[in-house]
Amino acid sequence: MFKPMMIMLGSVAVVFGGLYGFVSFRSMMIGQFLASMANPPQTVSVTTAAYEPWLPKLSAVGTFRAVNGADLSLESSGIVEKIHFQSGEDVEAGKILVELRKDTDNARLESLKATAELNAINLRRDQAQLKIHAASQAAVDTDVANLRSANAQVVQQEAVIAQKTLFAPFAGRLGIRQVDIGQYIGAGTGIVTLQALDPIFLDFVLPQQALNGVTVGQAITATVDAFPGQSFKGKIDAISSKVDLASRNVQIRASLANADRKLRPGMFASVEIATGKPQRLITLPQTAIVYAPFGNSVFLAQKGEESADKKAPQGAGLVAHQAFVRLGETRGDQVSVLEGVAEGATVVTAGQVKLRNGAPLAISQSPQPPVDADPKPVDQ
Repeated sequence: MFKPMMIMLGSVAVVFGGLYGFVSFRSMMIGQFLASMANPPQTVSVTTAAYEPWLPKLSAVGTFRAVNGADLSLESSGIVEKIHFQSGEDVEAGKILVELRKDTDNARLESLKATAELNAINLRRDQAQLKIHAASQAAVDTDVANLRSANAQVVQQEAVIAQKTLFAPFAGRLGIRQVDIGQYIGAGTGIVTLQALDPIFLDFVLPQQALNGVTVGQAITATVDAFPGQSFKGKIDAISSKVDLASRNVQIRASLANADRKLRPGMFASVEIATGKPQRLITLPQTAIVYAPFGNSVFLAQKGEESADKKAPQGAGLVAHQAFVRLGETRGDQVSVLEGVAEGATVVTAGQVKLRNGAPLAISQSPQPPVDADPKPVDQ
């Protein structure tokens, strides 16, 4: 009886010992696994903060318009008889462009001139008879009024005939003609556009806080998509006397020389205005900034012992440290940093979304995209 009891107790002890050993082993392995996976290194790209020359400037977008520009038309209707220009031609002020048929108007003018001449003859005759008391003063006065009326009708008819001819009101370049010989056109029908292209105006707007940085005569630089890589120089001619109530923007007008006629009214342009002396500021790629409502920040790559997280492993390589920054102006892919980053600091430029203070870092060796202060689109 004693021996079977001992065998049973020994078996139970072996089973419980095995279970205890298995649970302990499992806990140890789980602990090792979690410890190894608790804080793996995060792969990031970095750059070194450095001072660069920085020229303060204002940027805007604008539209070119002609110093003088008009869509030409006639005040009267009629049939087009003569066209004296070619589309796209440069013309001088006063050049005849289009004539309408005016035979009937000329005939009426001759009739009115004849009536005026008859009234002049009657006036001279009655004036002579008045001297010998053969005519009354009332008859002479009537002749004077009739002559004036006839002369006025002649002048009126000459004005009507003049309205049948279209002259260039100023020197410039013509557009595409919209009428043909023999076509009947009504009063006000568009015939051709005329634009004075040299110089040319550039209109743009700036926010009201930029008024302190712009003055009449200040130089500007404009670029247009039609001529990539080429810039056009000009100067500010006028600043609007009021600020728009809806947008709080103020209109600016600049003028640019345009001797080669490359710039055309209606073209879109990017405008830059230098507003101060060059400065030296720390610059970073805009991708390095973590923007947030409570403040903008960057992640610095520092040695483990310099980490703000006291639980980070000492001397375990680079770790992340979040630093709040005060930013200045931007230009292209760059942003100026006024406070928060020292020269020579290693700043994370990609991979910040997975970082926290004290997170170990692994630096990526992949080439980084260029950081251009004036990036241009790549032609496909």
